[in-house]
Amino acid sequence: MLGETTGAVRVLLRLEGFCVLVVACVAYSKFSLDWSTFAIYFLVPDISLLGYFAGAKVGAISYNTAHSYIGAIASLVIGFTLPSPALQCAGLIWCAHIGFDRALGYGLKYPEGFGFTHLGRIGRFGAKRSEKQ
Repeated sequence: MLGETTGAVRVLLRLEGFCVLVVACVAYSKFSLDWSTFAIYFLVPDISLLGYFAGAKVGAISYNTAHSYIGAIASLVIGFTLPSPALQCAGLIWCAHIGFDRALGYGLKYPEGFGFTHLGRIGRFGAKRSEKQ
């Protein structure tokens, strides 16, 4: 087991991700931002998946960099401090994307491969785990 989360803790972490998604979308709506912009940029963090072409370790680093709340929250803090509506918009979309992924069980990646996450194994790796239990 690679430090993955199971049981009620996994469910709680996925629910937290869903809550982040909802809060980010509500905030986006309250700021009257353009939903077409949201739709266009929502999947931008997934460009980090291209890192997997360089191997599992590089892929995990690039994915985790784009799917950590650190950059998204920094974007929001800087966006509200300056103020910069573009950074505010980017931060909210970024938080929504991360929350969406976490709600679906796509956690931060381990260098063993894409299917090994802090929220448990996914894809064919998840099936192998459940067969062993």
